[in-house]
Amino acid sequence: MSRLPYTKPAIRAACIEDNMERGLVLLSGGLDSTTVLYMARERGLTLFALSFNYGQRHSVELEKAQSLANRLCEKHFVLNLDPAIFKNTALVPGGPEVPMDAVSNSGIPVTYVPARNILFLAHALALAESYEISHVFLGVNALDYSGYPDCRPEFLEAFSRMANLGMKRGVEGKPIEIHAPLIRMSKAQIIQEGMRLGVDYRQTSSCYKPLSHGRPCGHCDSCLLRKKGFDDAGLTDPLVAP
Repeated sequence: MSRLPYTKPAIRAACIEDNMERGLVLLSGGLDSTTVLYMARERGLTLFALSFNYGQRHSVELEKAQSLANRLCEKHFVLNLDPAIFKNTALVPGGPEVPMDAVSNSGIPVTYVPARNILFLAHALALAESYEISHVFLGVNALDYSGYPDCRPEFLEAFSRMANLGMKRGVEGKPIEIHAPLIRMSKAQIIQEGMRLGVDYRQTSSCYKPLSHGRPCGHCDSCLLRKKGFDDAGLTDPLVAP
């Protein structure tokens, strides 16, 4: 049996240096993915965005993603995933309650969504290969995060290796590169980078359980991590500014 050529995993922890034509950003509408969108934009790429509707409680983030993509991207893809495939997660109605007033520091929290980044990246790579997009960007972070296993560098490295073994472009020696520019940055560093790039964080949503008018609850894991990031950066979050 002939052996398929092996392509080394293509993960970078910084923005690309070679100015390829097209980039696809996994865009949730949150602080991190919005910062990544601006980082990809700074490279002069023709940008596409991909968002997911999986019945999440915090669907206001999709409105933010749509607004951002309308301004900065050539096209915005929104894929619907059946929320019935996700059980025992606090981010989908019918699951556990979203924890309040304490960032989890032991085990994997109930805000973990089963295999979410695996599913998101699989769809992103299929779209990228179909549209001749060479770079996929996502805003995962391994420092100031809630302990999700699919936000770690080792996950991205393993996923990239698997993808390039199973995709036409990888086998032909033209792998789609997965970029995680925030992977080793603190939340404060991410915010400072966003401010340098001119990100308007009023146009983002990070809250897991937003209030009826879309404002953040201020008490969930994501709100607390966001607040700490702005505090550490010496800035005030415009979403909660008086």
